[in-house]
Amino acid sequence: MKKLIRFLIVLLIITAAVAAAGAAVMININKPPDNMPGETVFRVSKGENGSVIGKHLEEQGLIRSSAFFIAYIKFKNTAGMMKSGLYRISGGASCVEIHNLLLYGAEELFRVAVPPGLTSGSISVILEKEGITNAEDFLKEVAEKNAEGFLFPDTYSFPKEYPAEKVVEVMTETFKEAAISVYPDYEKMDDAQQKEKVIMASIIEREYRNEDEAGKIASVFYNRIEKNMYLGSCATIVYVITEEQGKEHPEKLLYRDLEIESPFNTYTNKGLPPGPICNPGLTAINAALNPEETDFLYFLLEDPEKGTHMFSRNLAEHNQSYELYIKGK
Repeated sequence: MKKLIRFLIVLLIITAAVAAAGAAVMININKPPDNMPGETVFRVSKGENGSVIGKHLEEQGLIRSSAFFIAYIKFKNTAGMMKSGLYRISGGASCVEIHNLLLYGAEELFRVAVPPGLTSGSISVILEKEGITNAEDFLKEVAEKNAEGFLFPDTYSFPKEYPAEKVVEVMTETFKEAAISVYPDYEKMDDAQQKEKVIMASIIEREYRNEDEAGKIASVFYNRIEKNMYLGSCATIVYVITEEQGKEHPEKLLYRDLEIESPFNTYTNKGLPPGPICNPGLTAINAALNPEETDFLYFLLEDPEKGTHMFSRNLAEHNQSYELYIKGK
């Protein structure tokens, strides 16, 4: 009997020792590798399973054992629950911590600045250069959604290789929010009215230099439309030259440029052009939706450095302003 008790005691000691050794091994495998790199951006591609993710983690020196990572996934029953995207993994993170990050953590986002006054073509170049989305796919989505002019210029945070459809969706939703912020009844407008406003805003965006004058410039164009005059916007001529003809931005416009045949030429076609000439920012959007009330019909650049203009009520005043401008040069 004493021998049996002694045997059982020895067996328990051995079992405990084995369990402790096993636990120690598990704890050690969970630790970050000795040569683990510092902060790293790790990509989980669409369709990758736990085995592939574990393999890539081990290959990049972020975990000690892909087998342990896979076993932990099975133990936690989290297979197929890790979303694709980019994740920032800090140096010193354990295997379990990395598992939890890929399961619950936010994917890595990258900031990209889209300045006002750009066409969708120029925006697509920026997005592709920053690795956000494919330029061709982006332009295709813009065309399908008729989103030209409604891509709000802002600083965005996107994941890399984000679907073009989602990028366009975010930018147009941001435009809507911006328009509502300055004109609460914006959503009550029908599609045609909204498009007219964004076309006007796009012209104002390319015409104003000083923010304080945007609303006044808007009034000039609205007054011209009301009087059935040509808009006479130089910005639309520049659009024709750069976007339709594919030429460099002209240093100055010549009289022959004002006669170029194009539906966007507001010197030869009355009313608004058929579409926006750029994607306007908040100042121009506000001016188009809330123009100042004036009786001005003309404006002329007065101070190139300050970007201020002289405004006139009739052609005689405008010509006088022009003469003063020429004399002052």
